[in-house]
Amino acid sequence: MNDNLYALKNAFLYTMLVAVLMLIPTYLYVTYMKYVNEIQYEFTLKHQSHLVLRAMEEFDPKEEKAFEYPRYRSFQSGLYDEHFKPIFTLVKTQLKIQKAGYYVQDGYAYLIVALPEHRYFDATYLVVGGNLSYARIYQDVVMILLSIAAFIFVLSLFFLDRFALPFQRINKRLDQFIKDSMHEINTPLSIINVNIDLYNRSNPTNKYLQRIKAATKTLATLYNDMDYLIKNERLSFEYERLNLSRYLQERIDYFSEVAALKNIIIESQIEEDVYIMFNPTQLQRVIDNNLSNAIKYSHEEGKIEVVLKRFEEYYEMSFRDEGVGIEDVNRIFERYYRENRDKGGFGIGLNIVKSIIDKAGIELQINSLYGKGSIFSYKFYPPIAAK
Repeated sequence: MNDNLYALKNAFLYTMLVAVLMLIPTYLYVTYMKYVNEIQYEFTLKHQSHLVLRAMEEFDPKEEKAFEYPRYRSFQSGLYDEHFKPIFTLVKTQLKIQKAGYYVQDGYAYLIVALPEHRYFDATYLVVGGNLSYARIYQDVVMILLSIAAFIFVLSLFFLDRFALPFQRINKRLDQFIKDSMHEINTPLSIINVNIDLYNRSNPTNKYLQRIKAATKTLATLYNDMDYLIKNERLSFEYERLNLSRYLQERIDYFSEVAALKNIIIESQIEEDVYIMFNPTQLQRVIDNNLSNAIKYSHEEGKIEVVLKRFEEYYEMSFRDEGVGIEDVNRIFERYYRENRDKGGFGIGLNIVKSIIDKAGIELQINSLYGKGSIFSYKFYPPIAAK
C-alpha cells in the first residue's frame, strides 16, 4: 500500500474517532452556552422594558397629543390588561405563559412585567420579546471543532509518518535486496533451462529432470515478477492487438509441468479468437501470477479451471481453484503480504497484478471461501476488449 495513502487514511480515521469522542463535551458546551445566552437575553429584554416604561413615563396626556408607542427593529412589545387581553401590542407570537417572568418558547424569548394598576393606559402587563438566536454559538462551535479536527489530522499525519519510517526503511532494503537478487538468479536459471532442454533432445524423458524443469518455471515466474517490479516505473508498456485465447492457452501449457508436480489438473474452457488491446508483458504477469498462485495454494491432486468467455459488453477471464481459500481478501494485494508464509515467495505477484489492472481499467471480482477455494474473475471492457 502507498505510504502516503496509508497515512492519510489512518489520520482521517483518528480524526473521526476524536470527533466522535468530542460529541458529548460539545453537546454539554452548546447546552451551557445556550443557557448563558438566554440569561444575557433576559437582561437585554429588561433594558428594553425600561425604555418602553420611560417613554410612557415621559408622556403627558395634558398636551393633547397622541402617544406614539415606541417601536424597535429587533424587539416587539405590547400592553395587556389583567386578563391578558391586548390593549396595544406588536407581539405576534401566541404566548403560552401569561404571568410575570421570563420565558423561552420555540426560539422566542419574552419578558412579562407587572405594571402598577391604572398607571399606564389601564394596562396590567408589559410584554417585551424577540427571536432568540443561537447562530453565533453554533458558528463558534463549528469553528472550534474544525480547528481541533485540523490540528488532530495534521498531528496524526506527523506521528504516522514518524512511525512509518522504520517500515519504509525495511521496504527500501527489501526492494534493494530484490534488485541485487536479480543479478544472481538470472545466469544460473538460464544455464539450468538450456542444459535441461539440450539433455531432453538427446535422451528419453526423465521424471527427475521434469521436476527440475517445473521448479525452474516457478523460479522464472518469480524472476519475471521481480524484473517487472524494477522496470515498470521507468518503462512505458505499449498496447497491441493480442489473441488472448491463444496467449492464455500457451501459458496454461507452460504451467502444466508445474501443476503436474502436485498432480493438479488444469482444465480450460477458452473461446477462440478473443482479442484484446493490451501489453504482452503485462498480460503475462496477470496470467502467470494467477496460474502460479492457483497451483501454489491448491491441494494435492486438485483441479484448476481456467475459463475465457465472450459476452456482449465485455470479455471475462477467470481462474478457479479448490485450494485453501483467502482469509483476508482486502490485504492480498499489499506488497510483501503473504497469508501463508509456508508457501514461499516475496508477496509481490498480486501487488503487480493489481497495479496493472487498475491502470488498464480491468474489473476484478474475487469470490473466496476460506478452506474451500477461490475464483478470480477479470472483465475486459472496451477499448481493451477488441471487437
